[in-house]
Amino acid sequence: MNLPDLKLSVVIATYNRPKLLALLLEDLDRQTVDSDDFEVILVDDGSAIPAATVVEGRTHPYALSLIRQANTGQAAARHRGISQTRHELIVIVDDDMRLPETFLASHRRAHQRGFRVVLGLIKPAQTLAEMPIFERFHAHQLDKHVRAYRQGAEVPGAHLCTGNVSLRRSDYFEVGGFDTNLVRSEDRELGIRLEELGASFTFTEEAYSVHGSDHTKLDVWRRRAFLYGISDSRIGDKHRMLRHVSPWSYLFNMNPLARPLFLFATTLPRLGKNLTDAASAMAIWCDQRGFETMALRGATLVYGLEYYRGVREHSGSLLGAARSLARFLVTASARAG
Repeated sequence: MNLPDLKLSVVIATYNRPKLLALLLEDLDRQTVDSDDFEVILVDDGSAIPAATVVEGRTHPYALSLIRQANTGQAAARHRGISQTRHELIVIVDDDMRLPETFLASHRRAHQRGFRVVLGLIKPAQTLAEMPIFERFHAHQLDKHVRAYRQGAEVPGAHLCTGNVSLRRSDYFEVGGFDTNLVRSEDRELGIRLEELGASFTFTEEAYSVHGSDHTKLDVWRRRAFLYGISDSRIGDKHRMLRHVSPWSYLFNMNPLARPLFLFATTLPRLGKNLTDAASAMAIWCDQRGFETMALRGATLVYGLEYYRGVREHSGSLLGAARSLARFLVTASARAG
């Protein structure tokens, strides 16, 4: 295929975000890429207000296909959308993103340089001061990755994020697509398999998007952390020889003072929930009084506690968790030796 002629298929999975979706489609209307060079596949994953209400009665310069299905999760929705695409270059964006006019052109340009997976920069729509402390935690984590990329660090497959990414359709199907059994981290697991395939990764700030997050509820944020613990455990089981993808690898990358607390949440998950309640209250209290560093440490603690409660949930028992940790340590020791 002649790389300058690469055409794009934009895949959007949407769920209960009609206002944000309308803004995203308007941004796609204004792309500098010729409208004949891209299509949009929109998958409505069982929204209470159907996405059809956003699409109907509006015209777009590009070809738009709408698929509605019962709610089955982001992985299944995106996979179905990709299955319906016609072009080789797949661009995936979340339904709460805003895009500059050069967004698609920037993604295509990176592929024309020879890269096969392109991660775009995700900017927060709010200033950090305006964001809830628990969303600010994620922004700080993302910023750490960006600073590393700017300093020349390689982009690992495990950092693939479907909020803003492009990849080759042929590569996607060669590795088997998204694991639709994962409720979280399905993008991370796809990136791991693409990296094993030998696909080249890059990060570009030119292909940026602006994230208008509507996550404001603490209990929803905590639930997400819990589900990440479950999903990352499943990924660890699936890729046992890759030490860095195990949920236990995070334990040894964190502050040593926090490790006993995370192990406590794994050992006694019900009491771990009570500890999470206290840590959440502490983080919010610190944030309200301007102690941001302490608030962010508190948010990190909350996330870790919920995450390892999810790890325990996946293990099924304390013995199961202990066996999982033991396998990790044996694998780590063998690789070190």
